[in-house]
Amino acid sequence: MEKLQAIRGMHDVLMEDTPRWQFVETRIIEILKQYGYQEIRLPIVEYTELFTRSIGDHTDIVSKEMYCFDDRNNTSLTLRPEGTAGCVRAGIEHGLFHNHTQKLWYAGPMFRHERPQKGRQRQFHQFGVEAFGFPGPDIDAEMILMAARIWDSLGIKDLRLEINSLGTAESRQQYRQILVDYFSAHRSTLDEDSLVRLENNPLRILDSKNPAMQSVIADAPLLNEHLDEESMQHFNDLCAILDAAGIEYDINPRLVRGLDYYGRTVFEWITGQLGAQGTVCAGGRYDGLVESHGARPTPAVGFAIGMERIIELVNDDVIQDVQNPHVYIIVTGDNLTKAAILFSEKLRKSINKMRVITHFGSGGIKSQFKKADKSGARYALIIGDEEIANGMVSIKDLRVDEAQLMLNENELIDLLRQNLEID
Repeated sequence: MEKLQAIRGMHDVLMEDTPRWQFVETRIIEILKQYGYQEIRLPIVEYTELFTRSIGDHTDIVSKEMYCFDDRNNTSLTLRPEGTAGCVRAGIEHGLFHNHTQKLWYAGPMFRHERPQKGRQRQFHQFGVEAFGFPGPDIDAEMILMAARIWDSLGIKDLRLEINSLGTAESRQQYRQILVDYFSAHRSTLDEDSLVRLENNPLRILDSKNPAMQSVIADAPLLNEHLDEESMQHFNDLCAILDAAGIEYDINPRLVRGLDYYGRTVFEWITGQLGAQGTVCAGGRYDGLVESHGARPTPAVGFAIGMERIIELVNDDVIQDVQNPHVYIIVTGDNLTKAAILFSEKLRKSINKMRVITHFGSGGIKSQFKKADKSGARYALIIGDEEIANGMVSIKDLRVDEAQLMLNENELIDLLRQNLEID
């Protein structure tokens, strides 16, 4: 039998790592609530057509990276490679966009068959944030400000914001022909992928990371020189809000994003600490996507946070203790396990969110104290024959060298409430 192991590019998150994930997830959700965004939970599997229509037949995601399979009805299904398409599908299916604005978020695994490397796995996790029904640059600005607040809450420094405008579909079509003419005159310098993109989506050539093509890309005509007037005004208004809010940014005229549904505003938050996988958050407007699925035109904008990459950037000293127990109950008398269990329940009920571990099984007091210390608990509580006889509990601070105390139940609860930082 072959060695039992996870699929390549799909990793377990073990117990020592989950507190970091929980901390980051909690902080992000707190920020999203501040801005009035509500959670929506979406299926992991969708009809393949949803993604081919939304993302674009000729994008790398659709042409190379999706996990597709036929079910028993010979219907093509796909593990979701991103979240926006499913969110749009849910909004249309349940009438969420009809005469309503919506601010939504979702979180969970996405799947792309890429070459695994640090910061890029075949199963990866995202927080997605979407807003529907808001046509102006104000919501674009709110998205960026909200992301900036998330970085501040997580203590993440040195992220660089790049922004651009892709204009309307009409202005992009005009620019498309200009790019085709330009790159056609330089066909000999294009790699295989870019030759395909030249026929299908020449804007994606601008996103190529091939070093041999950077000089020809650098000399290509700029999209912002061919923007329609309305898109230019939208972009200028966005920049004015960001300037007033003190958000630093770089305008990158080569920023095009890898999905066909984007138009007008696009943005990326980038770090230099993760090597090639430097984009930790990216998004933009996709005003035509809802309409492309047969629904009423609905302006929309959103972004996605790559959780694996963000978690790499969070320092340990920022992460709150979200897993260690507050107290460890040591049992030193015979037949006192039942009393210890009942007292543990009483503590959890008396102090909301208190984390209590009760020692089960054999072991002398010395070995139990070692386990209590290893657990990371602040206090050890001792329940023995003497304590039971006197209606008391002994308490020992495991982190401060102080004398052990014997307290009654009310005194103990008052001390724990006073000394433990529990919400």
